[in-house]
Order: sequence, then structure tokens, then C-alpha cells
Amino acid sequence: MQMLIDCSNCRRTLNLPPGATTIRCAICHAITHVAEPRSIPAPHFYYNNINHSTPQHLPPSSHCAPYSGSVPWAPAPPNPQGRKKAVICGISYKGSQFELKGCLNDAKCMKYLLMNRFGFPEQSILMLTEEEADPSKRQTKKNIRMALHWLVLDCQAGDSLVFHYSGHGSQQQDENGDEVDGFDETILPMDFEEEGMILDDEINDTIVRPLPRGAKLHAIVDACHSGTVLDLPYLCRMTASGQYKWEDHRPKNGQNKGTSGGEVFCFSGCDDNQTSADTVALSKVTSTGAMTFSFIQAVEEGQASTYGILLNSMKATIRHTNLLDGAGRVTSILALLLNGRTVLQGLKQEPQLTASEPFDVYTKPFSL
Repeated sequence: MQMLIDCSNCRRTLNLPPGATTIRCAICHAITHVAEPRSIPAPHFYYNNINHSTPQHLPPSSHCAPYSGSVPWAPAPPNPQGRKKAVICGISYKGSQFELKGCLNDAKCMKYLLMNRFGFPEQSILMLTEEEADPSKRQTKKNIRMALHWLVLDCQAGDSLVFHYSGHGSQQQDENGDEVDGFDETILPMDFEEEGMILDDEINDTIVRPLPRGAKLHAIVDACHSGTVLDLPYLCRMTASGQYKWEDHRPKNGQNKGTSGGEVFCFSGCDDNQTSADTVALSKVTSTGAMTFSFIQAVEEGQASTYGILLNSMKATIRHTNLLDGAGRVTSILALLLNGRTVLQGLKQEPQLTASEPFDVYTKPFSL
């Protein structure tokens, strides 16, 4: 039975052999003691992409209890009906310097879209937001990891899975040589300052690699630096005129980032080196993530018959909107961590599409 635990130093997810009480990290060589909850772990580091050589100390975190593939939910998770399942995670970081205004709206709108446009049963949608009374459905690192395991649990041919995330994203220095630009992309749970971020490597291992032939997964990730946040092998580089080509992002070290035969598609808010907007400029009424809004609008307006038409529509919506109007803002977690403030800046945000295999984006029908 596979057991997962975070390295007490670098926070990389490690596979713990059955019965073991300690494990040495192959990356930083630190030893993590599983059975000593009172011990104080060594501080881990956050590497920023502004000064690559300077680690920023985050508060030390406690050891994560190891868990297996059988998700230990208490109370029990939703019982999926039919062949569709979804995990929707919206994190506002309310009350902190990292607060975002539109993420809860994004989560609610995405749930409505899945239920009313794509026939997802409500019982098959797992919501992780601050409005959930159940502590197991708050947006902590532990709960997000468990939700991702639940999403692919018992997955089989014919299943359609969706992972939607709206919140902060960031980057961390790559330590295993699988990133072309030298940085892993991350998502930030509500407790990331204590427990650390979730790396694209772990997301790929959890929901991409196990996907069997005949199953499909769509990820919709509205966050900064999210272009390759699922670590998928191919990125669709599309111009403003709609022309495109697939870029090969397979790791040079030969590591497999594909599936077990299934299809995975990820729409992300921006390129790896860009930020995503949390703004009122699109809805004119309330704050939303620019990418989530453009995705839902394209579907609602019939501009999503194929992947290419959908991506082109999303790009056009954002390109033709001044996202800094109406108190909109671009929030970079890197700037917040380094400077303790929100940075208002000119926007260059281009939604991206990555996939487990290249395909003709203008002939392949889009459906969730």
C-alpha cells in the first residue's frame, strides 16, 4: 500500500515503504521521522523566481500524517453518480495579505456550469471552499491532496473528470530536472505558509499518470504561473489570429508525464511566466478570475464546439478587456511574499491549453 509523506526539509512528496518510521529524501537527503509527532521539523525553503539564489524562509510546518490511496474522509466523501466526478477548489485566503476577491464566485459558477450544461450530478461534485462547514472540505493542503486522490479513485473507461482550481499559484526551483525553465509550478492551499505548496509533479503523479484508457480529465486552473501546472507533455501555442502549434514539453531526463492511456486537457489562466487577474472588469458586477469568466462565457455563448474555438474565444475575451478597470488587480504571490503588498501592473495574460497528446484543436469536439 502506497504511503505519502512530505519531506521535513524540502517538502517534496515521498513514497514511504510499509512499516518504515523514517525516510531519506533523494533530493535534499534530509531524514524525515514519521513516528515522532513532537519533533520539530527543519525549516523548509521557498525559492522565488525573482532572486533564484536566495531562499525565503517560511514558518516551519508540522509533519503531515501519511495516508494511502484509500482516502480517509471523515465524514464520507460524495458518492459519485454516473460516470462524472469533479473537484472544485476556490481559495480566497480571507483575512490575510494574500486575499483574493473572486475565487469563491469562480467556484460557485463552475459548479453551476457543470451541473446545468454538462450534466454533472451534484452528489458527484466535491466543493472545497471556506463556506463549507465540514472541516474536511476546507482548502487545506491535506484536504486538496485527498480530494485529488478521490477524483481518480476507481476511475475507469467512460469516466469524465474535472478539476477546477481558483486561487494563488507560484513557482519553486525545480530539483529533479523535469522542467525546461528550471522551475516547478505550484498551487497554494489556504495553509501554504505552514504546510507548503503543492507541486505540479505531485498533481501529475496523482491525477494524470493513473488515468486509464477511455477516461478523460479536464483541469481548469485559474492561477498565476499556471501554464504547465499539470506537467503535461504538450502545450498548444496559439497566436492572436488563431494559428497554433504544439510545443514538446516532455522532460529531457526521460521522465514520463503522460497518462495510462486516458486523455488529459488543462486550460490554465496564463503562461508559466505570467500572472492571472482577479477583477471586476469582465462581469461588471463582482470580482471573478479572468480565465474562469472567459471559459464560462465561451461555453454559454456557443464558442466552445472545439478546443481551438474555445481557447481562441478565451484569449480574445481577455485580450480585448482592460482588466485593470473597475478596481481590478493583478496579484502576484511572489511580490506579496517578498514585499508584503499587492502590485498593480500592466497585464499580459494569455490562457493556455496543455494536453497529454497533441491533436487537431479545430476538429476535436470539446465536451466535459
